[in-house]
Amino acid sequence: MNESTFAPGGGADAPSQPAAGDSAVRTFEARQQQPGYPSLEFPISDHDALRYAGGLDAPIEPGLVYASDLGDGQFYDPDAEYEPDPEYAATLAPDAARQRRERVGPTGRPLPYFPIPTPLAEHGPARIVAMCNQKGGVGKTTSTINLGAALAEYGRRVLLVDFDPQGALSVGLGVNPMELDLTVYNLLMERGLTADEVLLKTAVPGMDLLPSNIDLSAAEVQLVSEVARESALARALKPLLNDYDYIIIDCQPSLGLLTVNALTAAHSVIVPLECEFFALRGVALLTETIEKVCERLNPELRLDGILATMYDSRTVHSREVLARVVEAFGEHVFHTVIGRTVRFPETTVAGEPITTYASNSVGAAAYRQLAREVLARCPVE
Repeated sequence: MNESTFAPGGGADAPSQPAAGDSAVRTFEARQQQPGYPSLEFPISDHDALRYAGGLDAPIEPGLVYASDLGDGQFYDPDAEYEPDPEYAATLAPDAARQRRERVGPTGRPLPYFPIPTPLAEHGPARIVAMCNQKGGVGKTTSTINLGAALAEYGRRVLLVDFDPQGALSVGLGVNPMELDLTVYNLLMERGLTADEVLLKTAVPGMDLLPSNIDLSAAEVQLVSEVARESALARALKPLLNDYDYIIIDCQPSLGLLTVNALTAAHSVIVPLECEFFALRGVALLTETIEKVCERLNPELRLDGILATMYDSRTVHSREVLARVVEAFGEHVFHTVIGRTVRFPETTVAGEPITTYASNSVGAAAYRQLAREVLARCPVE
């Protein structure tokens, strides 16, 4: 795989939607009570899977109910609790009627329906996910915060690990990194220190934080002389595995020793990818690094998926980049696509996730759908 792989190249009437604000018919509960609402029983039959996928040669994701199975008078909505803001919704679907009619998502593939997950009777052991991309500004921290908050909303216990010396994840959750006495750096470098002494509770119930600040930059130098230096984070997180369902690591924008530590500790990787050409140029290098870590340090590591962020389908460039990503990575690309909205930088200033800051926004709905897709793709064992 090389850079040329990603080089950009140059029916029936849609069902009517309820009016904006008509929340009574937009809830899952109300829709499930309507006659003819599709069953969410799993697994689906081979015949149905082929019908949803459109033929024998089309990629199939067994176990998922596709939006094409919705009956007459019903429509697919990534998060049916809320009426999308029309201006923001246009960034994802400039022709919403066509998308409803053809039952396709922004990636151009048949769009599965991801059901609301059932509550867990008990928690742990945790699945560790590294949010990784060596390019900065692609949405790693935003995705870590909001995916974690959405998973917590669905009853999962979540730990967020700020593994970037810039401390952006901590700032995004209302923590001032410069005022911290103990951070993940101390947990890595000081023997006898327990994770409970470093952990911070967030304003989101069920979601905790291991904070970071500029001190972590020293760890990359100090770990060089340590035995099994690539496994330092894995050792620090091991006592916490039984307390959480998901541990999400926000990696720094580089492929240095800290990122290798995160990949060694993780079970899987999510790669946020801005829908812009320069963001594509380093993906081949990142996948090569993931393969090396898998071969030499962590055989269990796998790629959960590529998450398209900052997408605006009103621009030809965004559509071309997303098409190239799907062409190169196929089913490794998440069906959920995160669009641009001013709400995301606003949440950073507010120090809280978009799911609480702007709960009814489409940005919040997108991350709730991402959480459901992650739970469907990567269930906790």
